[in-house]
Amino acid sequence: MKKNKVLVGASILSEDFFDIQKTLKKINSSDLDFVHLDVMDGVFVPNISFGPAFVKNIRPYSKKFFDVHLMLSDPIKYVEKFVEAGADAISVHVEAKKALQSIKLIKSFGVKCGIVLNPKTSAKKIKKYLKIVDYVMVMTVEPGFGGQKFMEKQLGKISKISDMIKKSGRKILLSVDGGINLDTAKLSVKNGVNVLVCGSFLFKQKNFNDTVKKLKLA
Repeated sequence: MKKNKVLVGASILSEDFFDIQKTLKKINSSDLDFVHLDVMDGVFVPNISFGPAFVKNIRPYSKKFFDVHLMLSDPIKYVEKFVEAGADAISVHVEAKKALQSIKLIKSFGVKCGIVLNPKTSAKKIKKYLKIVDYVMVMTVEPGFGGQKFMEKQLGKISKISDMIKKSGRKILLSVDGGINLDTAKLSVKNGVNVLVCGSFLFKQKNFNDTVKKLKLA
C-alpha cells in the first residue's frame, strides 16, 4: 500500500517579527510546503497577533503557499482583506460566528478553504462542512499560544475525522496543529493526518531543513 504524501508547514507565531525576513529566507530555502499564519483577535483566543497588513507586507518576500488561520470570533468581516493581502488558503473555526458563510465566501474568491476544530469540539460538528472545504484542521493544543504540549486524546477525534473524509468521497486534506514534533507527527499520520503544522519545535532545530525532511517521512 502506497504511503500518502505528508505536507509540512511552518507556523511563524513564535518567531521574531522584528527580523521576519530572516525567518522567511530560512523557509524559502527549505522543503516546506507552506507558511502557516495564525491570526488572533484577543477575543476568540486570549492573544493578539497580526492582521492583513502584516500578511500583505511579507507576501513579496516568499513564493511559498500562505495558509492563513483565522482565530477570530467573527471571521467573515476579514475574509476579503486576507484574500487581498495574498492568502492562498484561509481557515476558520467551526466555533466562530457565521462559520459556514465564511467558508462559502472564501471559496467564492477561488481561495482554498478549511474548517478548524478546537480540542473540546466534537468531530460531528464538521459533517456539513465536508461538502465544501478543502481541508480540516484539528487543534491538538488550546489555540492562542505556541510551545504547548500535544494532546494525545485528540488522536481519537483525528481518526474519526479521517474516516468521515473517506466516506465523503472528496479529496480533503486532514491537518493537525499544536505540539508537533517527530514523535507526535508519526502518531498523527498513523491516525490519518496528511498535513503537519509545526512551529516552536521546528525553529529550535539546528538543521531546519533536515527536520522538515524527517517530518515529511512521518
